[in-house]
Amino acid sequence: MELGRFLSGFIRQSGDDAAMPESVHEEAADALDARPTDRSRVPPGQWVTRGWPVLTYGSTPRFDPARWDLRIVGLVDNPLTWDYETFMNLPTKKVLCDIHCVTTWSLLDSVFEGVPAEYVAEQAGIKPEATHVIAHAEQGYTANLPLADFLRDDVLLAYKHNGENLTLDHGWPLRLMVPHLYFWKSAKWLRGLEFVNADEPGFWEVRGYHMHGDPWTEERYG
Repeated sequence: MELGRFLSGFIRQSGDDAAMPESVHEEAADALDARPTDRSRVPPGQWVTRGWPVLTYGSTPRFDPARWDLRIVGLVDNPLTWDYETFMNLPTKKVLCDIHCVTTWSLLDSVFEGVPAEYVAEQAGIKPEATHVIAHAEQGYTANLPLADFLRDDVLLAYKHNGENLTLDHGWPLRLMVPHLYFWKSAKWLRGLEFVNADEPGFWEVRGYHMHGDPWTEERYG
């Protein structure tokens, strides 16, 4: 399926909120703590936060479970469309991890729960020529990942954090969770995954962020 056709098939749940202002919204900046207790777990240039800051480009979309679906398309043997009820009954997994934002905060010891990326790949049947995944989210947001990064056993399609459902601001009902890369790769408000045979820059990559985003080697910008 062509990328343009894939995007045009999305239902915009957020109505007029889909317009994105030229600013980044940040909350909880006062939660940053400049005294991390274990620097071995904190990548270079990062500080530990006690809270979970909210950073969103644009507005927070509304969620209607009756209209929501998740699509798995591209270089797969079995394209999939899961509605909300079906998705919430798929097998789940919990992952204990640290997360690292390119804006320099790190949040330690989070437990995320959701559907393993490996399970999604198995159900879809990834074709041998696929090399990358494009995550498609609300409001036209995309993020690119090498297939090898997507298939790690700690990558989730997550909807819970520390035992509670994600809040809308943090991506409810679903976000990609890729803890080993900078957190912009963990796209909020996930609506689809497209498997492709070439790397394609996503929303922030087009704007100068690194194509890969490894926090341990400070792959912040291209």
